[in-house]
Amino acid sequence: MIKKFLDKLMGKSTPGTAGGKPHFGKREEVPASVHGINPELVDRRAADVVATLKQAGFEAYIVGGAVRDLLLGLRPKDFDVATNATPEQVKGLFRRAFIIGKRFRIVHVVHGRGREHEVIEVSTFRAYLDNAAAGQVAGNEKTSKAQLSGMQHAVDASGRVLRDNVWGPQDEDATRRDFTVNAMYYDPVSQIVVDYHKGLQDAKKKTLRMIGDPATRYREDPVRIIRAVRFAAKLSPLGFSIDAKSAAPLVQSQTLLAEVPQSRMFDEMLKLLQTGHAIATIDQLRKLGMSKGIYPLLDVAVERADTPFVKAALVDTDRRVNEGKPVAPSFLLACVLWDDVRNGWQERLNQRQHPLPALQEAIDEVFDKRIGDVSGRGKLAADMREIWVMQPRFEKRVGNTPFGMVMQPRFRAGFDFMRLRADVGEVDEALAEWWQDFQTADDERRDDLMDQAKEEQKARQKAQPVVKRVPRAAPAADPRGLPRAESHGPAEGDSEFPSEGGAPKKRRRRRRKPGGAGGTEGGAGAAPAAAGE
Repeated sequence: MIKKFLDKLMGKSTPGTAGGKPHFGKREEVPASVHGINPELVDRRAADVVATLKQAGFEAYIVGGAVRDLLLGLRPKDFDVATNATPEQVKGLFRRAFIIGKRFRIVHVVHGRGREHEVIEVSTFRAYLDNAAAGQVAGNEKTSKAQLSGMQHAVDASGRVLRDNVWGPQDEDATRRDFTVNAMYYDPVSQIVVDYHKGLQDAKKKTLRMIGDPATRYREDPVRIIRAVRFAAKLSPLGFSIDAKSAAPLVQSQTLLAEVPQSRMFDEMLKLLQTGHAIATIDQLRKLGMSKGIYPLLDVAVERADTPFVKAALVDTDRRVNEGKPVAPSFLLACVLWDDVRNGWQERLNQRQHPLPALQEAIDEVFDKRIGDVSGRGKLAADMREIWVMQPRFEKRVGNTPFGMVMQPRFRAGFDFMRLRADVGEVDEALAEWWQDFQTADDERRDDLMDQAKEEQKARQKAQPVVKRVPRAAPAADPRGLPRAESHGPAEGDSEFPSEGGAPKKRRRRRRKPGGAGGTEGGAGAAPAAAGE
């Protein structure tokens, strides 16, 4: 309390608050004997980027989540580098380097080619800026694009930072970062860790603590709310939790997410569900009282997370990520929304619509209701549609259908989807096993499987009960005294269902047989044919 009073008296303020010069923390250099990072866990290419920058006379460190994971004995999936070199200076040191970004320019240094390539993201130390002094625009990134083009530091009406392209020293860069455990710097050359905000101490206490005033930091960038949930979910198996002061404003700050572009929100939602901690993320959202209100599609995923099919999909996604296998957002979202598609499809089938058009209509309805207009929807929607449309086709195992199915680019995704349906009892397990065998079998084995499918089809047809038609009652006499033509079903002009409003059924007149010496059809006394004959 005394320190806070003295800071106010001397014009200092806590980082993330307006007014006065903030306190940026004291630099602490922690040697390898204390932090215990295993150099073998450091990506060689990231270490090479740091070494190249240092040889050119710049400061450079591995930074952020990679340092946190290294301290915990984990092998990071991504390595970022921070330096005091400008983007142009960084680009000039590497043969394959590209400057990207609008809000804050960074450099992607590319190693390798094709699928084996890796990108090391290099950012320049950023200056701490008092957002109370920033230029304010009324709109957002899109509506105020012309105005933002000439501004280095700008916020919108809610206080969300839209531009902050200003370089600065390392201590200010550390203050700008979100959690203390993400604000440490590691030099793989000297093997020291630089810590300004007691991040190493919080890592040992297994605490996620926001730097500065949490409510202000969430207002500056509302996506930090989602990042808080994601970090808590990832680190919860190790015993980490968000400290009380950082967690308190989360629910109240959720309304700020409405100002974030939908495309960015969609990407952040996918990160929550596809980084290998989907089940833990759902648990954290519920624990923090945030199971609704972050993003509509995420609300659906949380709501259905305990249903057998969606839970199986989330567990399978976590497994694939942790095994280093690729995952596609289209597959997981197809699983989350399958209940909507299936119900809409069944409603249309009950209305006697043709199966395929009925399925396509149900899919279109779900896209309009659930997905909305987000970046990349075209490709995403096409992949999801293929997965769904394949499902009824898996029931057809005769003719050329199976051969055409296995040749489709999205067959494996469609099969995996059907495999999950079999796991929860939605389709027959034998069907999934048949397709599992067929896709990997040689020609001779495929012929055997096709014969097996034909025999099963015949057996099913024989097992179906024979429906005997009950003779209809004698037809009522025509009002004009003419009997109706006998029939075992509705006449061609009749309807099987009564028309709306109880209107009488349209009756078809009886055609006279050819007669007379000339053998001509009808005659002078023949009744005219019904319309449409």
